[in-house]
Amino acid sequence: MKLAPSGPTLIVQPLPGIGDMVWHLPHIHAIAATTIAGKVDILTKPRSQSDRLLRADPQVGQILWLERESGRHAGLGGVLRLATALRQGGYQRVWILHGSARYALAARLAGISERLGYGVGLQSLLLTVPVRLPPERRHAHPILRADALLDALGIARGEKEPRLALDAEADRAVAVRFATWPTPWIALGVGSSETWKQWGAARFAELTLALNQRRAGSIFIVGGSAERSLAEEILARVRDGGGTAVDAVALPLEQVAALLARCRCYIGNDTGVLNMAAALQVPAIGLFGGSAPLWHSRFIHPLLPPAGEHGMATITVSQVLEARARWSGPDVHRTLA
Repeated sequence: MKLAPSGPTLIVQPLPGIGDMVWHLPHIHAIAATTIAGKVDILTKPRSQSDRLLRADPQVGQILWLERESGRHAGLGGVLRLATALRQGGYQRVWILHGSARYALAARLAGISERLGYGVGLQSLLLTVPVRLPPERRHAHPILRADALLDALGIARGEKEPRLALDAEADRAVAVRFATWPTPWIALGVGSSETWKQWGAARFAELTLALNQRRAGSIFIVGGSAERSLAEEILARVRDGGGTAVDAVALPLEQVAALLARCRCYIGNDTGVLNMAAALQVPAIGLFGGSAPLWHSRFIHPLLPPAGEHGMATITVSQVLEARARWSGPDVHRTLA
């Protein structure tokens, strides 16, 4: 079936991570192109930081917060409160990029007349467009599920992989803040959502010192506020080894994006920042010793443990250095203008 252009449109994307939102950018942009205004609002969880991640995206309007963890939108009372909030948006159409029935129920109670989703289980009874994911897609990767929904409705994705828009003000702030550090810049992403995805302070410090010795450029330690103690340990080890690195921990997310866009490459754990770097078309060397390699972007270069070995600790600094030489190109030194 072919959808007519819609009025005010909402996308529900409740997966909580930054990477989860980046994965869905091609779908968000494709859906926005089906609206009269050319943009959509998004309902998502605060952990995604989508208000900062997507603030420069011309196809994204308002970010609404889904607050299940706080209890505001938990349980039946939470569904009713969510419906009340959605009703205020005056939406004609909602896309639910998830299999849960609760978001479809909230949309129905909010009076949203057109409701599209994956049609899994009870959700199918609450949708107005009769599309159901094929069985082989219902438990697939989130990217594949969203692909299947758009394919079923004949909606083309103009982007073959995610593209992240940069905030001009954030870019200027980064340029000023780090103007004295010579390029090329290399970002080390030290954060991780789970311990088994973490390479560790000792390895990141060893890598930084090795890059210093090779005069590879300025090394930026990038992470969220939760990585402050880890970053301090890395920076202390680097100083003790006679090296230098730049503290870029806990920057506002739009400034993280601006910093990544100026980098020669990203090296680090499987985390949201890895996905951001790739969506900015920056070569992203991902350390996949504790998780399955990502495959959705040609800018992600997975680095795996040696054959027959498992775990992040088995990935060596020499492997990373070889990968950097292979994927990030030669070093050219200059000072940022």
